Amino acid sequence: MVEKSVEVLTPEPDESAITHRSYRGKTNGTERNFAEVLADVVSVEQVSVDSHFFDDLGANSLVMAQFCARVRKHPDLPSVSMKDIYKYPTVRSLATAFAEASPGSARALEQIPEKPVAPRSTASFVLCGAAQLLVFLGYCFVAGLVTGRGYEWVAHGSGAADVYVRSLVFGGLGFIGLCTFPIVAKWILVGRWKPVEFPVWSLAYLRFWTVKVLVHANPMIFLVGNPLYVLYLRALGAHVGRNVTILSRAIPVCTDLLTVGPDTVIRKEAHLHCYRAYAGRIQTGSVTIGRDAFIGEKTVLDINSSMGDGAQLGHTSALYSGQSVPDGEHWHGSPAQPTDVDYVRVAPAQCGTLRRFGFGLVTAAQAVLLYIPLTIGGSYMLMSEVPALGHVLGPGLAEFTALGLYLDALILSVGLFFGALVLGFVVLLTVPRLMNLLIEPGKAYPLYGLRYSLHRAISRMTNIKFYAWLCGDSSYIVHYLQSAGYDLSRVEQTGSNFGSRVAHETPFLSTVGRGTMVADGLSIINADYSSTSFRVSRATIGPHNFLGNNIAYPSGGRTGDNCLLATKVMIPLDGEVRRGVGLLGSPSFEIPRTVERDARFDHFRTGGELRRNLAAKNRYNIRTMAFWLLVRWLHFFGLTLLGLAAVDTYGVYGQLMISVSLAAALAFTALYFSLTERLMMRFGRLQPQLCSIYDPYFWWHERLWKVPEEYLAVFNGTPFKNLVWRLLGVRLGKRVFDDGCSITERTLTAIGDDCTLNPESKIQCHSQEDGTFKSEYSSIGAGCTLGVQAHVHYGVTMGDGAVLAPDSFLMKGEEVPAYARWGGNPAAELSDALRQPAVTER
Repeated sequence: MVEKSVEVLTPEPDESAITHRSYRGKTNGTERNFAEVLADVVSVEQVSVDSHFFDDLGANSLVMAQFCARVRKHPDLPSVSMKDIYKYPTVRSLATAFAEASPGSARALEQIPEKPVAPRSTASFVLCGAAQLLVFLGYCFVAGLVTGRGYEWVAHGSGAADVYVRSLVFGGLGFIGLCTFPIVAKWILVGRWKPVEFPVWSLAYLRFWTVKVLVHANPMIFLVGNPLYVLYLRALGAHVGRNVTILSRAIPVCTDLLTVGPDTVIRKEAHLHCYRAYAGRIQTGSVTIGRDAFIGEKTVLDINSSMGDGAQLGHTSALYSGQSVPDGEHWHGSPAQPTDVDYVRVAPAQCGTLRRFGFGLVTAAQAVLLYIPLTIGGSYMLMSEVPALGHVLGPGLAEFTALGLYLDALILSVGLFFGALVLGFVVLLTVPRLMNLLIEPGKAYPLYGLRYSLHRAISRMTNIKFYAWLCGDSSYIVHYLQSAGYDLSRVEQTGSNFGSRVAHETPFLSTVGRGTMVADGLSIINADYSSTSFRVSRATIGPHNFLGNNIAYPSGGRTGDNCLLATKVMIPLDGEVRRGVGLLGSPSFEIPRTVERDARFDHFRTGGELRRNLAAKNRYNIRTMAFWLLVRWLHFFGLTLLGLAAVDTYGVYGQLMISVSLAAALAFTALYFSLTERLMMRFGRLQPQLCSIYDPYFWWHERLWKVPEEYLAVFNGTPFKNLVWRLLGVRLGKRVFDDGCSITERTLTAIGDDCTLNPESKIQCHSQEDGTFKSEYSSIGAGCTLGVQAHVHYGVTMGDGAVLAPDSFLMKGEEVPAYARWGGNPAAELSDALRQPAVTER
């Protein structure tokens, strides 16, 4: 681990800034109490009621979050949120705004705690995990049996034509079986989903989990955006109307509770699961969407929510349970509220049922007649005809304990890993550019035609995560994105211009201005959709911006130069172009562009100091990239070795060894990457930091972010996810239910007993604004619930039994009281109208 002196995040305000405005006394009790609390937080004797929190007092959002937390502990003061702080940035304006508020009613949810649900026993937790392991091993055994028998049958073919026919029959039947098995299993195990509630780790939950895993493992997920995917949802019981376009890969689980009217568009990363995990229980409920509706990107529709005919839900928005968008209305925000913005920005085109049927038919024919048999038969012919591969995989394969097996695995893994790496990059540089020549920006094309296929292919080929992961958080991500097609103007290199997760619809219409820095999770939306058409257009992010995490930036975004776009912010599509300001929340509102603490390291980013620091960071990042290439190749080598060992012992143990190799590969992957991270940290723990991005500590910390997380998805909803988190250093309590949470700084995170973590929730114990890196502990109390796509920032404390609603952003330094219900972006206490509804016990 890189050694460094620890600087705790307790920023002190500038004394000269405090006295910049002449002192003004308090005129009422609320002002006096607010001023006393604030003076105590900023460690001064007194503050003026007219002093601006940020401009005059030199405070920042972390300091003001502490102020809000202390105000909530005063029974004679109204509850204040960070949104209130930014809207009313003086003691006087804040007190005036709350003059008519009733402190008792504002704090009702905090003062009247819900009775916590009794947690499941440890025995139920262990038994459920054992049953889930048996289900997984059984699936591996069936998969190994079918694969082995099918390969044997293909191998008996004589000649290329016979091998193709056998591959076609085996592959086609296997594909149909993989697609239909989850559907049959759903109807046998569950029947029709109904609005119910049941505890996690129970027998009912085991059925639920089995169906969920099978539905997500279905190869039909690769046909998202295709009319065949709509047929798949109907087969699972969903009520989906005609001419519906679904682009989201977040597959609904309780499909019988999903209703989607005709001519509706659902953009990617829209979550309509029809279930949620809440306080140690699974609650299922309906999601109803009318005809001709629109659902934007990075959205959440909680159970028991609905949208009327012609309704729209904008990007980065959420409908909480019980919310309903009336017919024809447009809503956005988290929680959603009415707006005048029209999110359907492309003219309709001719796209009828016949066109959709033909597109689906051609897709199925390509898969069954071309891709599947060529993959199966081609691999067999390659192994049997190419002398080198024939030696590796043929009858003369070395014994399992012999050195020859390891040499064979070494040769094969090097060739496949680095060959695929080079070939994939060459294809990325050439093929999408040729396809792009046939797509004209600004022109509306009908769905399910040649241009639509080309556009989808460009998106898939240029969003390969491996290259962005390898180059991200370094100077080399700029060159990668430019080679992929981004317009980055005259790059002002910082060494951290982009994180490792950058996505787009098309790279050829993505523009990012000079000097702009992007943290991570940026999704550029430069394609518009209607129910019948699509159009690509340029999305432009201005110069000298800073973009936080998990931002969807659409074409036509109304932001210009020198903006700070906070984590999970909604980008405005109307009004004047914002310049020189910060934007926070969904819907967004203005905040200060920067604060004094974030500018303390600016001298590292200019002149000769920048050149020296950047050169040193580049050298370090090169070593990081080389290190992680080696780590990923060694992982691939291990998987290759397991595969060859299974082939080597196939004649003795038959298909059983294929099944064992599948299970062993999963266990090996979890242990390998967990131990890799712990070894990098020398089995130590992170400490809170405040430093420049040109500090060597930060370069080492960036290296930790490259530990892959994709493999963790296999363990979602099982006790084994808890074991992996503990291996990675998370302070984790007992019986935690994790259905898909992401944790960036594992050893800075503490999670209590019986917590409930929903899909796409995230605990992020750092931020990186304008070249300043900050990290701090975050603590989630026992029995807490994090909703779908909820984001918890650093320095946060959630009391026992607290709940964070879906798609919420809990800002840095916030303190959520025990059993409180918080939600929104930024998060604050929820009103009675948005409390959790009751459901039927099963």
